[in-house]
Amino acid sequence: MLKDPILKSKWYHHAWVASGCTSVLVSLAKSVTGAADSGIWLQPILAGLVGYVLADHYDHENTPVFGSQIEAFQGHHKWPWIITRRQFANNLHTLARAVSFTVLPIDLIFNDPVLHGFVGVCLGCIMFSQQFHAWAHSTKSKLHPLVVALQDAGVLVSRSMHGAHHRPLYDSNYCIVSGVWNELLDTYKVFEALEMILFFKLGVRPRSWSEPSSSWTEETDTSSLIAES
Repeated sequence: MLKDPILKSKWYHHAWVASGCTSVLVSLAKSVTGAADSGIWLQPILAGLVGYVLADHYDHENTPVFGSQIEAFQGHHKWPWIITRRQFANNLHTLARAVSFTVLPIDLIFNDPVLHGFVGVCLGCIMFSQQFHAWAHSTKSKLHPLVVALQDAGVLVSRSMHGAHHRPLYDSNYCIVSGVWNELLDTYKVFEALEMILFFKLGVRPRSWSEPSSSWTEETDTSSLIAES
């Protein structure tokens, strides 16, 4: 598994991540230069904070709507440790491609520092959300101290918070950027309400209504066990 080519980064993975990072950095640069030129900093900063919060709430990579994403989502629950084995660009390239196509036109057309403050932070967090997700599946001993500090401060989702999402009934703590929305969404049963709407409108039963199945419940990371032995 550790040497599986599917987990390694290819040249086009690096290209998409570079493209996504460039488009986000251009957006952030436009926000900073626009704020500097106008002398108005508060609105762009607030827009960035809103973007940071909404990036957690609207993380589309884990929204079970489209077929291929559903398959990947279910696969992640069966083998959650695989995400920690993926190389950086391999892990991020799909979101980086979507971010590139979204942010590049905004970079070319608009110069509003408030808009770019929101777009740069929100789409940047979405692009890196899978890396934040991978860190939430890693032990602290394997993480950089800065990452651990950000997790402990609640800036990035922690291992303990995200771990609750991988325990039956698998129906809570969905957010994977900071986890800031988890308590609110779970307390007010937002996802349960959406499940009921989908069930009555489309007849689709969520997995959390059924007993865990061996086809999607977590398997042990045997490679780690072998390494430890």
